[in-house]
Amino acid sequence: MPTDRRDLTADLLAALGLLTRLPVPDTGPPNPAAAWAWPVAGALVGALAALAGAVALTLGVVPGVAAAMAMGVTAALTGGLHEDGLADCADGFWGGHDRARRLEIMKDSRVGSYGVLALGLVLLARWAALTALVEGGHWGALIAAEALSRAAMAGVMAGLPNARGRGLSASHGAPGRETVAIAAALALGLAVVLAGWAAPAMALAALAAAAGVGAVARAKIGGQTGDVLGAAQQMALVAALAMA
Repeated sequence: MPTDRRDLTADLLAALGLLTRLPVPDTGPPNPAAAWAWPVAGALVGALAALAGAVALTLGVVPGVAAAMAMGVTAALTGGLHEDGLADCADGFWGGHDRARRLEIMKDSRVGSYGVLALGLVLLARWAALTALVEGGHWGALIAAEALSRAAMAGVMAGLPNARGRGLSASHGAPGRETVAIAAALALGLAVVLAGWAAPAMALAALAAAAGVGAVARAKIGGQTGDVLGAAQQMALVAALAMA
């Protein structure tokens, strides 16, 4: 955990610079200790998406369209970073017959049939869950889910070795147990404030989904990559929203 205000600011800026497209100052080389701030970056993305959706709803837009608009804002703020990882993992894990080929497919920028199907199903599930939340006015649950999914991503990064030895995940380094614990506690605290009694179930669902992605990644490629972290975030997000 950072020890002074300057470290806190640097870690928050590093988290935003890594996980969003927001224009923030460069804080230098990737620092794995900044992973504690990933839930904060997720919460900010969720808050801006919720604001856009809520404004649309007050202007008379139907809940389903408001939910879609919130998802669009999320994608714009992150550049589709995590969705891209999900698609790459789906293509690589089920399109390759051995570890080397799977990693090769995951590095390819083209999206195959497995990736398209994975993206379509996950986006549909996100939209359905979010629409139900929008109809009930539970925007806080969206923010909470975004925060929880980033903490789950940090857990997968710390719990699995890097499978490639290079790339964004490898250059960032793995966060320590204390850093992951702080991220988890911070995300859960935000979720309790924002989603109330639903927070523990949302957290467990996000944890289970991310752990499932991690287990598949270990079996398929022997560890994690940046794409695996993106897939873990997406599945954790869907699970948390569905549970909410």
